[in-house]
Parts: sequence; C-alpha cells; structure tokens
Amino acid sequence: MLITHDTRCALDTVVDLVNTAPEIDETDGLATVTALADFVRKHEISDVGVLTEHDLAAVRRVRTRFAGIFAAADARAAAGLINELVAAAGTTPRLTDHDGYDWHVHYFAPGASVADHLAADCGMALAFFVVAGEQDRLRRCEAPDCRHAFVDLSRNRSRRYCDSRTCGNRLHVAAYRARRKEAAS
Repeated sequence: MLITHDTRCALDTVVDLVNTAPEIDETDGLATVTALADFVRKHEISDVGVLTEHDLAAVRRVRTRFAGIFAAADARAAAGLINELVAAAGTTPRLTDHDGYDWHVHYFAPGASVADHLAADCGMALAFFVVAGEQDRLRRCEAPDCRHAFVDLSRNRSRRYCDSRTCGNRLHVAAYRARRKEAAS
C-alpha cells in the first residue's frame, strides 16, 4: 500500500489525537486550549487561526469519533463512521504545495475549524485504509495495561503493541521471568 507523505502525517496525527483521550492515560492530553495549540504546532496543522474553548470542545468530539473507528468491528462499521466524520466536516479536496512540501491534497475547506480540518484530512487518511481492505491495520495495543491506538504498517501485519520497546518488551520480559520462576520451582 502506497502511503504518501501527507497521508502518513494525517495518520500520525489521528493516532496521537486518539491517544490524548483520558481513558488512555487517565489524563486528558487536550485538557486546555494551550494543550490543543501545542498539539496543532507539533503536528504542523496549517491554516488554523486563533484557537478557542469552542475549538477544544469540537476537537474532543472528533477525537471520540476517531476512537470509534479504531474500535470498529469491521470495514462497514468503520466506513460508516468515516463517512459521517468527513461529510460533517464539509470536505473540499484541493491541491496545495505549501511550506516546502510538494503537491498534496488537503480535504478541508479554506478557513475550516481545526476540528473540521482534522475530521477531513485524518478521516480521508483512514478511508484509504478501508478502501484498500486494510481496516484491520487500525489497532489498539494488546498490552493489558495499555490501550493506545496505532496503525500497523508492518509488511506482515503482525504488530501487536503501540511501541515494541516499551509495551512489547515489558510483556516479553514478564513472560520470560514467569517461565524462569516456573522452571525454578
């Protein structure tokens, strides 16, 4: 599956957005307008004006809807959720080549709110996975104490953890220690 630079950026953004939810780390990563501004800056989201409490509330609603896509049981359910998000955002595809990036497509209308911007661009990035029959690559970490979202971009679709260096290693070390303890008994 060919993933363009702008699609990859949108995927990274939607994963990070979903992972700001309080049910992930028990704290809301988007608790304030300042946190939203930091998120926008970190992900280099363009064409965003002055952010307000209204923007923050709207982005939190979009975040919840994106979380539903990662939890969708099948492609039909994911497609329905994506269609609702993208339609509500007033998607307006247009070609652009801003900020030193080559030609790419923005799906949000000029002057769109940050929530509509995220819904349109990130929603379309996720739509490409459904269209390609790859909806099952939109996953949650399998570590029992972690529910972070991630997109499995491995060749063999075998990634199980949000981060193999933390969640994966922690579980592998625990399993190793349990085997050693059992063998010593």
